[in-house]
Amino acid sequence: MQLLFRAALIVTLFTVTSFRPRTQKVIFFGDSITAQGAKPGGYIVKMKEALTQKGIGNDYDLIGAGIGGNKVYDLYLRMDDDVLAQTPDIVFIYIGVNDVWHKTMFGTGTDIDKFEKFYTAIISKLLDRHIRVILCTPAVIGEKNDFTNQQDGDMNAYSQVIRNLAQKFHCGLVDLREIFHNYELKNNPGNKDFGILTQDRVHLNDNGNQLVADKMLEALLAK
Repeated sequence: MQLLFRAALIVTLFTVTSFRPRTQKVIFFGDSITAQGAKPGGYIVKMKEALTQKGIGNDYDLIGAGIGGNKVYDLYLRMDDDVLAQTPDIVFIYIGVNDVWHKTMFGTGTDIDKFEKFYTAIISKLLDRHIRVILCTPAVIGEKNDFTNQQDGDMNAYSQVIRNLAQKFHCGLVDLREIFHNYELKNNPGNKDFGILTQDRVHLNDNGNQLVADKMLEALLAK
């Protein structure tokens, strides 16, 4: 009887262990917005909290890999060390603000054709490793909702490049550009430049972090 009990216990433990989902490693690859997202109150931290509330916090390991000032070619140059070496299951790519913004600020930035080429190379390297890729369009450089922010033309164009790449490579897409614009239309009647979703026209405030966390979580958990 005791031997039967032990055998049944072993089978039960084996079954539970075998069907326990493997923890998915998720890397958020980007610039200072992502770097801040990994700090208290940031969107990555908010995502961790939401997963825990859903009872699936142990199913995902969320890792921030953002560096301030990064553009798309910076991501390409450091992806081997900062992403591939960690063998992730899922990677969110959230880049583009500095590629546009630095054109005006410093006379640098990234021309749109080079932006597409580097972005394509990043996607290809990830897909070659059978990593699930989720692309994010850059949200805002200024929160005016009537497309009168200085960089709105470029932001729309670069966002469209990312949408096209998501379709071409069958990647997930979090269209923050569209999501933020729709939010601003409803919640920014004074057409303010900042203070609705950002602290300073670019970096997220608490509302912005919550919105990004909600939308990225939807993409992460999508079947």
